[in-house]
Amino acid sequence: MVQHVNRLYRSRNERILGGVCGGLGEYFGVDPVVIRLIWVVLTLLTLFMGIIVYIIAWIIIPEGF
Repeated sequence: MVQHVNRLYRSRNERILGGVCGGLGEYFGVDPVVIRLIWVVLTLLTLFMGIIVYIIAWIIIPEGF
């Protein structure tokens, strides 16, 4: 029995800036808008650390195909 492994990629379809939130939404099976709203709230609550984390994620997570 072969099991499919879900991989994290930046989205090419659901992207506004780099596709990170769209890729996370596709990975977890959640609407990317929900991921974006959570990201904005966490960014505001952590004194804009979310921006740095987003840029790092943009660099590390490969673009989808």
